[in-house]
Amino acid sequence: MKRVFSLLEKTWLGSPILFTWQKSSGNYLAATGADHTVKIFDRHGQKKSEINLPGNCVAMDWDKDGDILAVIAEKSSSIYLWDANTNKTSQLDSGIRDQMSFLLWAKTGSFLAVGTIKGNLLIYNHQTSRKIPVLGKHTKRITCGCWSTENLLALGGEDKIITVSNQEGDTIRQTSMRSEPSHIQFATIKTNDQSAATENTISAVIGKKILCIFNINDPDCPIDVEFQQHYGSIVCYSWFGDGYIMIGFSRGIFVAISTYFQEIGHEVFQTRNHKDNLTSIAISQTLNKAATCGDNCIKIHDLAELKDMYAIVNLDDENKGLGTLSWTDDGQLLALSTQRGSLHVFLTKLPILGAACSTRIAYLTSLLEVTVANLVEGETPITVSVDVEPNFIAVGLYHLAVGMNNRAWFYVLGENGVKKLKDVEYLGTVASICLHSDYASALFEGKVQLHLIESEISNAQEERETRLFPAVDDKCRILCHALTGDFLIYGTDTGVIQYFYIEDWQYVNDYRHPVGVKKIFPDPNGTKLIFIDEKSDGFVYCPVNDATYEIPDFSPTIKGVLWENWPMDKGVFIAYDDDKVYTYVFHKDTIQGSKVILAGSTKVPFSHKPLLLYNGELTCQTESGKINSIFLSTHGFLHSLKDKPPNELRQMLAQTLMLKRFADAWDICKILNDHAAWNDLAKACLHHMEVEFAIRVYRAIGNVGIVMSLEEIKGIEDYNLLAGHLAMFMNDFNLAQDLYLASSCPVAALEMRRDLQHWDSALQLAKRLAPEQIPFISKEYAIQLEFTGDYVNALAHYEKGITGENKEHDEVCLAGVAQMSIRMGDIRRGVNQALKHPSRVLKRDCGAILENMKQFSEAAQLYEKGQYYDKAASVYIRCKNWAKVGELLPHVSSPKIHLQYAKAKEADGRYKEAVLAYENAKQWNSVIRIYLDHLNNPEKAVSIVRETQSLDGAKMVARFFLQLGDYGSAIQFLVMSKCNNEAFTLAQQHNKMEIYADIIGSEDTTNEDYQSIALYFEGEKRHFQAGKFFLLCGQYSRALKHFLKCPSSEDNMAIEMAIETVGQAKDELLTSQLIDHLMGESDGLPKDAKYLFRLYMALKQYREAARTAIIIAREEQSAGNYRNAHDVLFSMYAELKSQKIKIPSEMATNLMILHSYILVKIHVKNGDHMKGARMLIRVANNISKFPSHIVPILTSTVIECHRAGLKNSAFSFAAMLMRPEYRNKIDAKYKKKIEAMVRRPDTSETEEATTPCPYCEFLLPECELLCPGCKNNIPYCIATGRHMLKNDWTVCPHCDFPALYSEFKTMLNHESTCPMCSERLDSDQLKNISDSTKYLRTEME
Repeated sequence: MKRVFSLLEKTWLGSPILFTWQKSSGNYLAATGADHTVKIFDRHGQKKSEINLPGNCVAMDWDKDGDILAVIAEKSSSIYLWDANTNKTSQLDSGIRDQMSFLLWAKTGSFLAVGTIKGNLLIYNHQTSRKIPVLGKHTKRITCGCWSTENLLALGGEDKIITVSNQEGDTIRQTSMRSEPSHIQFATIKTNDQSAATENTISAVIGKKILCIFNINDPDCPIDVEFQQHYGSIVCYSWFGDGYIMIGFSRGIFVAISTYFQEIGHEVFQTRNHKDNLTSIAISQTLNKAATCGDNCIKIHDLAELKDMYAIVNLDDENKGLGTLSWTDDGQLLALSTQRGSLHVFLTKLPILGAACSTRIAYLTSLLEVTVANLVEGETPITVSVDVEPNFIAVGLYHLAVGMNNRAWFYVLGENGVKKLKDVEYLGTVASICLHSDYASALFEGKVQLHLIESEISNAQEERETRLFPAVDDKCRILCHALTGDFLIYGTDTGVIQYFYIEDWQYVNDYRHPVGVKKIFPDPNGTKLIFIDEKSDGFVYCPVNDATYEIPDFSPTIKGVLWENWPMDKGVFIAYDDDKVYTYVFHKDTIQGSKVILAGSTKVPFSHKPLLLYNGELTCQTESGKINSIFLSTHGFLHSLKDKPPNELRQMLAQTLMLKRFADAWDICKILNDHAAWNDLAKACLHHMEVEFAIRVYRAIGNVGIVMSLEEIKGIEDYNLLAGHLAMFMNDFNLAQDLYLASSCPVAALEMRRDLQHWDSALQLAKRLAPEQIPFISKEYAIQLEFTGDYVNALAHYEKGITGENKEHDEVCLAGVAQMSIRMGDIRRGVNQALKHPSRVLKRDCGAILENMKQFSEAAQLYEKGQYYDKAASVYIRCKNWAKVGELLPHVSSPKIHLQYAKAKEADGRYKEAVLAYENAKQWNSVIRIYLDHLNNPEKAVSIVRETQSLDGAKMVARFFLQLGDYGSAIQFLVMSKCNNEAFTLAQQHNKMEIYADIIGSEDTTNEDYQSIALYFEGEKRHFQAGKFFLLCGQYSRALKHFLKCPSSEDNMAIEMAIETVGQAKDELLTSQLIDHLMGESDGLPKDAKYLFRLYMALKQYREAARTAIIIAREEQSAGNYRNAHDVLFSMYAELKSQKIKIPSEMATNLMILHSYILVKIHVKNGDHMKGARMLIRVANNISKFPSHIVPILTSTVIECHRAGLKNSAFSFAAMLMRPEYRNKIDAKYKKKIEAMVRRPDTSETEEATTPCPYCEFLLPECELLCPGCKNNIPYCIATGRHMLKNDWTVCPHCDFPALYSEFKTMLNHESTCPMCSERLDSDQLKNISDSTKYLRTEME
């Protein structure tokens, strides 16, 4: 809130001030202090007049129209009357001798009431100058009073009485109060039924504490409203709204109460507005605001929402406290008196006057101050002090105009400041003025005057200085006008919009609208214009092509329109009313032509008047004389896009597309990175014919096809042709056709319809544009009609399509004629045409049509001619033409036809032909049936059953064998046909259970079947068989019982089965039973250890199995079965390894020695005596493990060592053979030789080669397996028996035992199996392993 002026008269200082605003207009303020004068100031603080009084002023008041100010003073019996119109003071003798104390003008009539200190009353009628003295109205001083709208006068005095009198002074009511009344007011109070029309209630403050309210007609029943003690005393109060009272208390509390009957006295609102004290409250009904003052500040509240603080004004220089507040009637000014004798006037509401030209705005900032600003170009605002309170403002590129009534003052806006140029008087009251660079136009009383602003600057002729519109002979009134750089544009009540070209000084364009044009708003260039007509409809008018476009959803409350001033946003404008701003876009170039769309609306804060729109930012003027920018909701995308959720970004994208802001849309699409968003942008570009940008978008999303299409058309200059192509891309084909036909290339419409297969439209277009295309279109149309079932028209179009020149095309048409003829019932023509036609497919299609029409013989004939033998045969069957079927049968592949033929032949008793046909039809049951029943060939039937596994066939064969008494075969085929019960019964009856059991054992059979067999064998005391079938059905204890009962002839098999049973059962009781049996606990005969081994294996007790395996191997070794011993140890070794169980060292050592023995034979056979000798030395060193072959092994060792040149070794083993226990057992062949070796010893020895240890690289003999360096057992090669080398490593792919890669590969050239696991092996399967650490690691573990 702005302070307009302050009054600090020296004579007032230190005394309270009495002041009052002129009623109605508020142009004058009368004020008085303790200086015996009443000074009258205008609303700008200029002193207008002064009334000198004989004493201090007691009271003063303005009459209802604000024409007369009445004043009474001490020491005077006169009433002083100052006339505002003549600025003269007159005196009126009251005729009352005692001192006057009260004065008040009536609200409606011209009555003045004056009261005295003795309680007398004078009523003066100013109109008639009649005075009515009323003596003794009160017995003491009259202190307060109030007039009602019905001219009733309520008075209160020190005698504690309130009287109500009429305008004649007669007392109507009188009521006594318990204390002195003050602040009497009339009001209307709500009753239960409805609100009363008249002021029926009086309110008064009684004794400064109580608010008393009573009805005039019932003064004896007052309502006293009392308040809390801490509020303090009532300072003042005021009625507002619909029966509410606002009350201010001395201690700063501010309360609103309701007087509605049911809630009278209820506090609607209460706040401590001021900390220490409150001195006054004032309400402005015009502004709907309330002001309170106290504590050096004024606070203003909105009556609609009392909680909201509208403004706070601090008065820090007023240290003695504040006085009274008062508004002008129009709410524009608020005056405040203070205790120290000053008076401050604040501007609370300014007339909202403003104008804009390009991006420059001018607006009223105080009653006599206009600010000119250009926020867009960043110019500093200029304030211009003006001489009068303006009614209108206009701004141009270099000038400012303000004015009132018929005068306007022009100012030049120079770089160095503002200079007053001149003032102009017009011929009538000016409604509005427009300025541009050189000219001004003023609208007054239906006319417009166009004149130069600065006549000196132009050398123009006199007639170009000014001109009055319309011409004298034109009987119209101008309702609106606008000025652009080139044109004066105006609209009239007859609906004419005239363009006057200033440069040529003549009319250049006019547009006639059916009704009067109320307002016009040209865009900055003047190329587009928005006008509002008298029906409050809005239109965009383009003078270039004289076209108008209605603005959609145009509210009838629209006050004005602003065009977007941002140069890139052509076509955007807003229309505004009091509450909202509607954003519109005029799309000039779209494929659907020009149109206006509503982009959205934005709520505008209360009493904001839009002045300028620039890039979505709307600059508005407010009541307080400031400007405020708001951003349109349709331009949300101009703020930061970061961290916005996708749904908000999509809304922003829609806004950018509406406003044609494609660059912004591109940025949003990049953030969204969503295919749908890119597509929307691309479609919008196509819609607005922005082909280049559309290509850019489609490139970004990788739509190659449409980019290529757009590249082809982007250079087209024909607007309609280009729009047609784009409409087609957007699937709006009717629009595309209209645009093509209006373009320079109408045949494009025909091409489009053909491509779309809209044949009807295409034919219509072809007749006009390209008659030679008709046959080809007719053919395509006929195909479509045939598809939809319209055969009559299809036939006609096929016939129309025959050209006689284009063979391929004509063949299609003739085929169509053939098919349509048949469908229309002209069968002979159709069939002949089809037979003549070269196409097989046509014959098939016509055949199918005929078949559906039950014309079988013709259909079969066409099928046969077309070589569709299956179809022909099937149709011949329907005609029962078996002879023809027989002819075609060799060409037929369909089993169905063969089956039909077979049935026919069987019915005729021709079984051989029937069997062949059934076989072709894959009907094996019928084949078996005929072989058994008619052709008596059971062998063939049996072979077919075995081949096809047919259940029904097996049943038939079983029945056949049953009749022959061959029960075994019958059982076999019954089981095959899943008839297990019948087979079981048969086996039982004919004692063929073994056969049944054998057959059933190889089938997928249920436990019940196994159990029934087991029970049968149990009854027969055949324990092995009973046990076997109990095992199969999972009854392990019974199975074991039977296996252990088996006679000794079946012992081996029975024990094997018992082990399997226990392995499956995993039952400790059964296991111990079996172990007892194996150990001979039951019969005193221990069984072979191999069974115990197998039992442990079956139970997965690998450690026990390993121990057993070592024992078995030892026994086998002692018996000389070295291979068996080797295999037992190897299989156990592999099992333990797979179960990740540590292998006992004894087992590993025994396996190594046995393997070395097995390698000897392989090396000797291959003639490698050195390797053989080395392995024999290893075996001979452990000769105790080979007790049954000591002498032969030592003999072989001596011979092989001798052959290999290991003479010393040969000698040492020969010496061993010479021991007495061995000497006589030496083979006679070698005995002498060995004796000679001992007698003449040769101790020469080939040194054994050394190779590195794979663990520690220590060099040791190649057949040594214990490294002296790192004390590790080194893995040995299964091909040579030597220790492994790190860089020559491979493994057997079957048993995973290591071997030297080079040696194993050489060995496999002679051998085909692995020497360790005896699995077949090829040298190609070996892989040289470069990294052997994982094998070495497991050995170390």
